[in-house]
Amino acid sequence: MTVSALEANDAKSGGGSLLSTLLLPIVLVNILVFVAPVANLAAMSFRSAAATGAMNEGFDLSTWSSLISDAYYWSMLWRTVWIGALITLVTLVLSYPLALFVSRATRAKALLIVLCISPLLISAVVRTYGWMVILGDQRFLPAVLRSFNLTPPRLINNQLGVIIGMTEILMPYMILSLLSGFGKLDATLEQAAETLGAGPFTVFRRIVLPLSMPGILLGCLLCFVLAVSSFITPKMLGGGRVALLATEIYDQAIVTLNWPVAACLSVLILIVFGTALLFYGQLSKIVE
Repeated sequence: MTVSALEANDAKSGGGSLLSTLLLPIVLVNILVFVAPVANLAAMSFRSAAATGAMNEGFDLSTWSSLISDAYYWSMLWRTVWIGALITLVTLVLSYPLALFVSRATRAKALLIVLCISPLLISAVVRTYGWMVILGDQRFLPAVLRSFNLTPPRLINNQLGVIIGMTEILMPYMILSLLSGFGKLDATLEQAAETLGAGPFTVFRRIVLPLSMPGILLGCLLCFVLAVSSFITPKMLGGGRVALLATEIYDQAIVTLNWPVAACLSVLILIVFGTALLFYGQLSKIVE
C-alpha cells in the first residue's frame, strides 16, 4: 500500500471519529428527552389504573384490549385523522396561491414573507381567543352575516370552528414549506412552455405544480402532524364537543386520572405520525 493510500485511510478514520464525536451530544440528548420518555410512555400503556387513579403494578393487557374493542375510540381515531387531513387540505388550498405570489414578487418580497409568518409571533392561545370573539354566535362574523339578511351557521363549539381556527394557525407553516419548494421553479421553463403555445393552466399543471410537489408534501406532513396533535385550539373552539385524540388524552390524564389509557392514546398518535412519515417518504420518492 502506498504512502498516499495510508494517508487517505488515516484521514477517513480520523474524519469518521470526529463525526461520531460531533454527533454524540445530539444522540445523548435525543435519548434522554425523546427515546426514554416514549419508552416510559409505552411501558405505562401496559399497566392498569385503580379507581383512585393510582397505577397497578405489573404487566397488564386489559387497557389495550378495552381500548381496541371500544368503538368509541375507533370513531375518535377516524375523526382525528379525517379532520387533520381536511385541515391540511384547506390550509394547502388557501396557502398555495399566496405563497406563489410571494415567491414571484419583485418588490418588498422580504416584507411579504415577514407578514406571512408574523402570526407565529402571537401565541396560539391568543389567536384562538381572537377566533372565539370573531366566530361566537353574537359576535363579529355572525353579526355581519345578519346585517345582509343571512342566517349564519353555527361557527363555534363544533367541528367547523375547529377547522377554521386550525387552518389560520397552520397557514404560516404551510407557506414557509411551499416557499422552500418554489425555490426549484425556473422561470425559463415556463417561458419556454409559453413560447411553444402552452396556456397558463397547462404551464401550471405541467411545470409549476410538479416542481413544487416537494414543498407541498413537506407542508402537508407538517400541518397534518400539528393538526392531529393540537390540543388548545380544538378544546377551545370545539367547546368540549369535538372529541379528538389530543383532547381525550388530556381528559384521561388530568380529569379522570387514567394514565394508562392516556398512554395508550399517546402511543396511538405516535403510530399515526409514523404512518404519515412512511406515506410522506413513499410519495417523496415518486415525485423526485
